[in-house]
Amino acid sequence: MRFQVVIRYIAYSLLLSALFMLISAMISSFNAEASFMPLLYSSLVTAMFGVFPIIFIPHSQSITNKEGLLIVVGSWLLACIAGTIPYLLWGGVFNFENAWFESVSGFTTTGSSILADVESLPMGMLFWRAATHWIGGVGIILFVLSVLPNLGNAEIILYRSEVSSVVQENFNLQAKKAIHILAGTYVVLTILETIFLMISGVGWFDAITHSFATIATGGFSTKNASIASFNS
Repeated sequence: MRFQVVIRYIAYSLLLSALFMLISAMISSFNAEASFMPLLYSSLVTAMFGVFPIIFIPHSQSITNKEGLLIVVGSWLLACIAGTIPYLLWGGVFNFENAWFESVSGFTTTGSSILADVESLPMGMLFWRAATHWIGGVGIILFVLSVLPNLGNAEIILYRSEVSSVVQENFNLQAKKAIHILAGTYVVLTILETIFLMISGVGWFDAITHSFATIATGGFSTKNASIASFNS
């Protein structure tokens, strides 16, 4: 078992989380919210832990099945841990237990929440909350693989470790092609739903966050009354 190789691949999932934290921070900055610094710090810390392994650990295209399974499990676990950082830095009702619950519920698209008043969160934090749904909905590993260059044996093992046997049977294609089809369909459906919601009169922010939640089948909303708040 080459733990350094496992750590290097897990680092890519941390960079994905850091990217969405940065986008959330930009939304907070645009709206002059107090959540800007917590989200920015979270993005920088997560990116730091993601960049160092990629810089200092040599690249390897060949991994074993055990290493592939450990990469998938480790990516999910560390993504959930990193996902607690914005909540913890924001504070309020978020002690570690609550932050951990909210993060895991997001990434696993469970949709349960410790929040009694969702609308009390600033837009940047609400976007991050919805983004955890969207990232987890299609799978962290699939997202990472869709943007990385061809990884040979490693790509096949990670793909098989992440998706179910049902998906593998119905996508009798090369790993990279199947990954692009799955991730591409996911992104296109999200864009289409966002557009249709905006045409229906929903604001851009609520349209995006609700698309993230529904395409991922999670259910995180930006409103206390969920979809009923739109009275439509």
